Amino acid sequence: MEARVTDPRLHHALNWEARFTVNGVAASDFHDVLGALTSWDDWCRAWSERAHVHKDLGREALDAKHNFSAGEHLARAAVTYHFAKYLFVQDMAQMRAAHMKAVYCLTLALPHLDPPGERVLIPYEGKHLAGTLRRPRHLAKTAKPPIVLMTMGLDSTKEELLTFEMNFLDRGMAILAFDGPGQGEAEYDFPIRHDYENVVGPVIDWLKATRNDVDTDRIGIWGISLGGYYAPRTVAFEKRIRAAIANGGPYNWGALWEKLPELTRAAYVRRSHSKTEAEAKQKAFTLSLEGVAEKIECPLFVIAAGLDRLCPPEDAQRLARESKGKTELLVVEDGNHVAHNRFYKYRAKSADWMARQLGA
Repeated sequence: MEARVTDPRLHHALNWEARFTVNGVAASDFHDVLGALTSWDDWCRAWSERAHVHKDLGREALDAKHNFSAGEHLARAAVTYHFAKYLFVQDMAQMRAAHMKAVYCLTLALPHLDPPGERVLIPYEGKHLAGTLRRPRHLAKTAKPPIVLMTMGLDSTKEELLTFEMNFLDRGMAILAFDGPGQGEAEYDFPIRHDYENVVGPVIDWLKATRNDVDTDRIGIWGISLGGYYAPRTVAFEKRIRAAIANGGPYNWGALWEKLPELTRAAYVRRSHSKTEAEAKQKAFTLSLEGVAEKIECPLFVIAAGLDRLCPPEDAQRLARESKGKTELLVVEDGNHVAHNRFYKYRAKSADWMARQLGA
């Protein structure tokens, strides 16, 4: 296992096990793949090969009409392909090939999940944002559950959120997980933008205009990592949202720039559609809650991780102090970035909190 750290770009991967496994990657796959890697240049290829194993199992199950098994295999394939593309921006052709396989596998899986999901396309600036919409199981056809909008981070996508989604679905809430600008399927057309209320606003408009199977008067928003900036930024201006959860987001992304890992900075350069790192750094400073947090009036649940090396807990604590709404702060002292390693200390509690806010 020590061989993998000879490439400094692989150094941070040693800390990713909790994130990968809690989001659906098999622990044995994590150890097998990382144990065999000596160069970051082989990252996407190695993970794609492992994802292919799960995809083939899923297709075999579909052919045999073992649909429940197919959903399980294909969901695992999707998240494994997602991590093949994760932060791998030095070879965009290879990255995009893995990404499209992740999208393909999730699309195949969705009808066979419990509860099932639906791939949706939301009109946005002349194109579309792709998302997954799922409603809680065992609902009457006329039931309209509240819905939680799910916003992810710098290099996460809807394919990574399936286990997170269950926290809300199990408590009677629908979810809409969508790739926003700079994320997933939207990253090729739209750069990251700081004014995320102008992304979520059209998403809510679409929900209200097209969906009669969810209660669009009971909307919450959840954000993780950079999404932990997007969610509070959104509710500072978008008042149709009743409650927000912010997990491990930055207060000012630009202020953290010099301490970010090389791979993270490179991904932001690409996702912000910047020509240089200097341009990306300048854009990063626009992702700030300065003068914004004080405009938050809805209930807010803030999660801070004491050992977070990307977004320090002081950022979450400052957000909680400055918000003007009813705010609850949960500090996971022994949590790494967004406390993936201590998911049991915040996932259920924050989902229970959202269920109370939305009357689920």
